Amino acid sequence: MLIIGLGNPTKTYENTYHNIGFMVVDAVAEKLSLKFKDKECSSFTAKKYNGEEKIILAKPQTYMNLSGDAVKQLMGKYKCEPKDFLIIFDDLDLPLASIRIRRSGSAGTHNGMRHIIECLGSGDFPRIRLGIGKDLDIPLVNYVTSRMNLADAEKLRLAVQAAADAVIEYIESRDIEAVARKYNALQKNIL
Repeated sequence: MLIIGLGNPTKTYENTYHNIGFMVVDAVAEKLSLKFKDKECSSFTAKKYNGEEKIILAKPQTYMNLSGDAVKQLMGKYKCEPKDFLIIFDDLDLPLASIRIRRSGSAGTHNGMRHIIECLGSGDFPRIRLGIGKDLDIPLVNYVTSRMNLADAEKLRLAVQAAADAVIEYIESRDIEAVARKYNALQKNIL
């Protein structure tokens, strides 16, 4: 199973709204006592076995808008089908710190997801979206690549931890619908 968090590489983008996917897979790695020590398929990866199943956490290093390149490489190397992975990413169209888990869907306004769907020819894979809200006073590209303010960072920290818990439950159960029912409702308690 591939667990892929989307973001942008380099320290320039640390703690920005667009790197929520990286933050979630970092939290999952911490909970599973894993380290991102391998560089493969244009991604940093951490690996663990869950019984006989290999779990690969990945942070693509292709920059957000080219995320599909890394996802396709990882799928090829690990012989995965879209149903065998989970993509985690930020969503401007959701309220701040909200969580939406779905079995499949469209890219919405997210360019990284648009590129993944274009590269795979399908949007039929599970995903976790974390709401980052929007600041309509600045251009969207400036907002998503800006550092989080303190109030938003605290709310998003709680959402990241909840999303990491959801990922771990999904790894254990492989039941995206049950995880969605639990965590999509939970977001009201985060705020």
